[in-house]
Amino acid sequence: MSKQVYYRELGLANTREMFQKAVSGGYAIPAYNFNNLEQLQAIVAACVETASPVIVQVSKGARNYANETMLRYMAMGAVKMAREMGSQIPIALHLDHGDSFELCQACIESGFSSVMIDGSHLPYDDNVALTRKVVEYAHEHDVTVEGELGVLAGIEDEVQAEHSTYTKPEEVEDFVAKTGVDSLAISIGTSHGAFKFKVKPGEEPPPLRFDILYEIEKRIPGFPIVLHGSSSVVPEYVELINQYGGKMEGAVGVSEEQLRKAAASSVCKINIDSDGRLAVTAKVREYLAQNPAEFDPRKYLGAARSELVRLIKHKNKEVLGSAGQA
Repeated sequence: MSKQVYYRELGLANTREMFQKAVSGGYAIPAYNFNNLEQLQAIVAACVETASPVIVQVSKGARNYANETMLRYMAMGAVKMAREMGSQIPIALHLDHGDSFELCQACIESGFSSVMIDGSHLPYDDNVALTRKVVEYAHEHDVTVEGELGVLAGIEDEVQAEHSTYTKPEEVEDFVAKTGVDSLAISIGTSHGAFKFKVKPGEEPPPLRFDILYEIEKRIPGFPIVLHGSSSVVPEYVELINQYGGKMEGAVGVSEEQLRKAAASSVCKINIDSDGRLAVTAKVREYLAQNPAEFDPRKYLGAARSELVRLIKHKNKEVLGSAGQA
């Protein structure tokens, strides 16, 4: 068995203090997913430039793709990169949608500072039991844990569901008390992937269920709430992808106005994955179409990285309110 790696040895922070500050400050910590070097470079650079705390997160699929050992050193490199840019922004490494105790345990042992255990698809009592088991192990290592109540529709990596199930506010107090989680992901109408809602041309996506959010806030005041599936599916990127050979008709996301409103509440972590993927894909397609003789990955991935920096700076400043909060 490999030696336990403590996240503090890598220079990482857990999310406890981040969330306390975000709840009291009326903003949300950005949680950006990454799969490769260029995405991580962009996340760190943009958050340093906007003085924003950040949670860099990987799904089970991304962990398999990038390699567990490589991820550890990428996380260490992200911290060192930020410091060499003259910044002390807190950076957490988070497992997104962990689906088993064993996966959460392995991530904690390899240096993750935060994990999510997603038992939302299980019967309520089973979700409580699994979440509690992860919490007990994680807290022994001072690692923070995110649980989930309610199911988000959509597809992203291994996470998929046909229909959403809104979080029941009457369950949250019991769930938090029995599990000991540090934060709670809820379902109020966001969904995974780039095709979040089925709308006809000219129609607006349905609004988020702020009534559920506010009722949850009343029941567990000040407790850190998390929103998954919160990409806006930027139309500019969808248009670029389609212009240069893609097929993404009907892709639509959550409006930035609604996310801004949520960030001012007890929602203190907002997950953004699809927007990053769209920005990268749009710029790679555009660059290769405009430079058909080019075959140097640094050129087209560099263009994608620059665009991702621009997107993240915008999200931090205009949507999440996290800029200047590090």
